[in-house]
Amino acid sequence: MNYPIWEVHKIGLPWVIGIIAIYHVMISHFAVGGGLYLAFAERKALKEGRREWLPLLEAHSKFFLIITGVFGAVSGVGIWFAIGLIQPEATSTLIHNFVFGWAIEWVFFIVELTSAAVYYYTWNRIPEKLHLKVGWLYAIASVCTLVIINGILTFMLTPGSTWLGVSGSGHESAYFWNAFFNPTYWPSLVLRILVCISLAGVWALYSFSKLDDSKYGKSRVQLIRWSTTWLAPSFLLMPFAFLWYAAMVPASNKHLLELGMATIGSGSFTQVTRIALLSIMSTSTIAGVAYLFAYKYPKDFSSGHAIAILLIALAATGSTEYAREAIRKPYVIGSHMYSNSVRVREVDQYNKDGYLTGSMWTPKGVEATPERLGRAMFAGECMSCHTVDGYRSMKHFLEGRDAKSIGNILKMLHENKADSPYHAYMPPLVGTPEEIANLQAYLVTLNQSTEGQPVARR
Repeated sequence: MNYPIWEVHKIGLPWVIGIIAIYHVMISHFAVGGGLYLAFAERKALKEGRREWLPLLEAHSKFFLIITGVFGAVSGVGIWFAIGLIQPEATSTLIHNFVFGWAIEWVFFIVELTSAAVYYYTWNRIPEKLHLKVGWLYAIASVCTLVIINGILTFMLTPGSTWLGVSGSGHESAYFWNAFFNPTYWPSLVLRILVCISLAGVWALYSFSKLDDSKYGKSRVQLIRWSTTWLAPSFLLMPFAFLWYAAMVPASNKHLLELGMATIGSGSFTQVTRIALLSIMSTSTIAGVAYLFAYKYPKDFSSGHAIAILLIALAATGSTEYAREAIRKPYVIGSHMYSNSVRVREVDQYNKDGYLTGSMWTPKGVEATPERLGRAMFAGECMSCHTVDGYRSMKHFLEGRDAKSIGNILKMLHENKADSPYHAYMPPLVGTPEEIANLQAYLVTLNQSTEGQPVARR
């Protein structure tokens, strides 16, 4: 417990990251796929003599630059702020192990931003062949950023046995490539590239739908239909890539999805399953709507149709990212760090010496009552996933339970036995018996009043 706890009422900490990340993924993946789209589209226009496409592609490149260069960059910075405040220990681990990777990614990112601006501002100002080369430079740089980021993201689910074998030794960074090319790296990279390609088509449909049909007529129709074909590879290949990815996910993580499937009839423990099904349903809906409205009747395709597809794509992106995060439970870094920032190797030490012992954030300057100490335990061990009375409300979960019942739950979490119903998705509760009793005392108060004690400012 080396950092102060940031409390976000109602929505909780997970959704601060979630809201920013879902918004960012929609744009960042468009930044990769959209760069490939522009390069291929300009090449096609020049090679096949479709010069009437070029003014539309210039307009699309302006839209592309604004969306990716402004909103994409800002949301990317927002993610860094959010994860630094919410998961400082996990963020520190990623920085220490992948500082070389982050440096490479930032070099590609600078090339990406620069070439995107040059690409838009040099339409009809430099030779066409040179302009196309600038487009390819952007496309290659953006793919390279995805290649780097994918290694770091997949590490969080599957660090790999080699890296886990040296974690805590101080030599983790020496195994950079083992951690980077982890078990889920390649299937995840294929999946993300397919998503990038499909989002390039989705965003292009929106961009071209806004253009005046009376002015651009035939070219607009051709580009709308051609943009729809960008969705085809993803919908044909994504199921196979997903099966490959699922095969590489550790059995303990797949258990969450399997548990949901096994109990889907009773409606128990099905959150991950429901989200996964939402992802499949929304993705299929995009394919149907795009074909029926954009490919078959491109002349009648309106911005309203395009916005509907964008919203469905947002639902597909959000549900997919949510499912990816959910199957990582109870860890934030697989088999290394739990979602409440307790490292696996620290559990026994915390149980022996205490979770709050020696912590600078233990309440000071006030009487250290069991309730205040329990509130500190709740902030450190529970608040990364729960709120008092909002998202994953602890008040709602404990409603109607007495002190004995709450104590039994805490005992179950502390023992963390394999047959516990919480074992698959909740980290063990660490601390001495006295600290756990203090947490119990605090949780009991949540059933006795409508407002919990305020968080100790630490």
